[in-house]
Amino acid sequence: MILHKFPILRQIPPSIWALGFVSLLMDISSEMIHSLLPIYMVSTLGASVFVIGLIEGIAEATALIVKIFSGVLSDYLGKRKTLAIIGYSLGALTKPIFALASSTGIILAARMLDRVGKGIRGAPRDALVADIAPPHLLGAAFGLRQSLDTVGAFLGPLLAIGLMLWWANDFRAIFWVAVIPGFLAVALLIFGVREPEKNADATKRYNPIQWANLKRLGRAYWWVVSIGALITMARFSEAFLVLRAMQGGLAMAWIPIIMVIMNIVYALSAYPFGKLSDKLGPKKILTLGLVVLIIAEIILAYSNSWPIVIIGVVLWGLHMGLTQGLLAAMVAKIAPEDLRGTAFGVFNLICGLTMLIASPLAGLLWVKFGAAFSFYSGAVFCVMALIAIKLNAN
Repeated sequence: MILHKFPILRQIPPSIWALGFVSLLMDISSEMIHSLLPIYMVSTLGASVFVIGLIEGIAEATALIVKIFSGVLSDYLGKRKTLAIIGYSLGALTKPIFALASSTGIILAARMLDRVGKGIRGAPRDALVADIAPPHLLGAAFGLRQSLDTVGAFLGPLLAIGLMLWWANDFRAIFWVAVIPGFLAVALLIFGVREPEKNADATKRYNPIQWANLKRLGRAYWWVVSIGALITMARFSEAFLVLRAMQGGLAMAWIPIIMVIMNIVYALSAYPFGKLSDKLGPKKILTLGLVVLIIAEIILAYSNSWPIVIIGVVLWGLHMGLTQGLLAAMVAKIAPEDLRGTAFGVFNLICGLTMLIASPLAGLLWVKFGAAFSFYSGAVFCVMALIAIKLNAN
């Protein structure tokens, strides 16, 4: 019945819906853990905010950097789904490590392995969406996949809250439950997604990372990469949202509600804004997304009172819905079809190297000058991104 009311959704191929639900299940698994991990490291393992920022920066950068290799390999082999299966399987297999971890070193190892899995699957999955989706529905297709992904990202913390209340803050038991949806995601990917066949010319094997091929990506592509890097510097790790709420005295069992709220807003906004970008063009939506993030950063810098933090988190989630699927759709539209995996890989490599700077920097500012400075620095990078968009308006 729902699809009959939204004709564009009916036009999106079943494999893209399946990829969306694969993302949903894996995000339930991941976010059950990640929504609790910062407070687990602080309260149980005695980690500092700088250490958390360092771990998050290394972990997220690992995921984004690995994407270049998986993206290039998916172009070389012409097989996106196989690499996606390997990546999702590795992500599922690392989940039990969190339940067994007794030190920040083990947490770092688990986060890195988990993010390697994310890196392996990310670029081939995005390229697979671009391969399957009709050209006139790229924004809607990426928005739908992102929305379903984000539904998982708020269901995971909701489950974590319920289990924290039920099991009296038993972190390890919750981490074990998170293993289940991870393996369900792998099964759905194997049996529910069909990769389109390619002609002989499209599957001929060559090394995509050659200077001539990188030049084929073009000036417009590198502009998108630079905007993505600036946004990464502005947004750093979402672990800092959790820590800000913790500063405001929110009860431990309820802290994952921060991620629930952010991801509900993200999920509700990603598809409609992706669809809107197909009509209005990407730059207007990107500009709006950056303005929203500036307001969010200022609010989060202003106060750690949890009602104020929640307002900032709502705007943070709206920014994510405005920009994240849109950036992926922009890469897909600009890149040549035979270099899509490489294009997503290079994009994520640059953003990964940026994240390696952004989260430790935010943690260092937090420790040295206070939490407000971390968020004010993010607002400055947003302004830089707005200037870059304005300069490229023509």
